[in-house]
Amino acid sequence: MLDEHANDLHLPDLSITGFRGIKRLAIARLGRVTLLAGRNGVGKTTVLDAVRIHAARGHPLVLHELLERREEFVAALDEDRDPAAVPDYAALFHGRTTTEGPSIEIGPASGADTVRIEVVGQRDLFADQQAVRITYREKERLLPSFLSVDDWRAASRSRRHHFRSLQRRLFDDSEWPVVECESLGPGLPNNSKLARFWDKVVLTEEENLSIKALRLIDDRIDRVAPVGDGDGRFRVDGRRMVVKLKGHPHPVPLKSLGDGAARVFAAALALANGRGGFLVVDEAENGIHHSLQPDFWRMVLGAAHQNNVQVLATTHSWDCVKGFAHAAAQVHPADGVLVRLERSGEELRAVEYSEEELLTAAEQGIEVR
Repeated sequence: MLDEHANDLHLPDLSITGFRGIKRLAIARLGRVTLLAGRNGVGKTTVLDAVRIHAARGHPLVLHELLERREEFVAALDEDRDPAAVPDYAALFHGRTTTEGPSIEIGPASGADTVRIEVVGQRDLFADQQAVRITYREKERLLPSFLSVDDWRAASRSRRHHFRSLQRRLFDDSEWPVVECESLGPGLPNNSKLARFWDKVVLTEEENLSIKALRLIDDRIDRVAPVGDGDGRFRVDGRRMVVKLKGHPHPVPLKSLGDGAARVFAAALALANGRGGFLVVDEAENGIHHSLQPDFWRMVLGAAHQNNVQVLATTHSWDCVKGFAHAAAQVHPADGVLVRLERSGEELRAVEYSEEELLTAAEQGIEVR
């Protein structure tokens, strides 16, 4: 069966060059839902990060978020000239270097929608100052590297002001063609994210679908709602999700039902929130019992098809692969693609499994992780 939205995929295939631990990687085909398998440390999460950068067209906010998540900082000064830790852009490049020449390129194999990130010299800023140049189609922006403490102290007041003005303008995305991209995992979604997701689907058909997804975990679930007023009384997040169980007199916290409930619920909501864009899920198997994997993937495949969302997920669980294979064979077969990543030294290779190979592997227990 052909996917009626097949031509709507933002990334029908994927090429990554020079990003983090990936010197070069080509994935010949991505599906509506693509599951990336492979050993720990092979680069699966890096592929998800690359997709997030492509969806954001290299927007600095996403670059900063990815760097902060791994605590990749360098010492600099803030606006008050106090010591501060700032994102280390060198960590994004293969070999962790910001020498001019090598660049990061992320996009389809055709090159038509490639996001390019490279280091260039900028003489109009400071002596020997570099900038990260981000280009997408005809658009371009410069992201000046943060100055070292010594460079900042040596700079004149007017040059400091000029530098700060450049940085502030970088975060104006009013004309930058970003694509919606939600992300989940590998840990549990926080209360703020769940509440944000819920606000966009409340009193819509997607609300009903998210409750239906929750019933995969516990069929006693009747209703779901957020409680709290945002003042932080519940741990660090003011709002939290509670559920009404059939036969139970009082609401109970969603997360008290286990990690699987929160993850399945978040996935259903994220698929609704990411309509027309991407959803990336790291370690998709976390918290979900092996017996529920086929049902979970049927939900993901169906909702991705309905909402025109392109999903990329990672796993190192055979039960997850097996559940995905069975679900992909039943729901829009052309939508599900399994790709195994293999590494030999710096070389990273993608091995794609056809629908027939995927189902055969699942039925016969052939290892494809």
